[in-house]
Amino acid sequence: MKNVYLLYNQFKIRLSVSPVNNTSDKKSDKNSTFIIAGVISIGAVLIFAYLMFYTAPVEEKELVKIIAVTDDGCVAETMDGYAVNIGDCDAKPGQFVDALVDQKTKERAALMNPTD
Repeated sequence: MKNVYLLYNQFKIRLSVSPVNNTSDKKSDKNSTFIIAGVISIGAVLIFAYLMFYTAPVEEKELVKIIAVTDDGCVAETMDGYAVNIGDCDAKPGQFVDALVDQKTKERAALMNPTD
């Protein structure tokens, strides 16, 4: 039994001098959590700002020719050949009216048809 006691004490001494630190630093864990949360929130704000800029309409008043009147509004053709929905109108097909046209919609349509 004495040998077991000596072995236990030697093992206990070796553990106390071990170079491996088994205790966790709570301050370090808290700081890394704040850093990760900060990086995620900055990324979310940047994505939100980009999407708001990309999807925000840039409307200009243009002369358009009414093609059709539907339940969703009037479909018109701009002078440069793009079909756009201008919303409710009191015009008949074939008439020319001034309407607000989203320029980004025209840009996206041009990207979809690169033959122009």
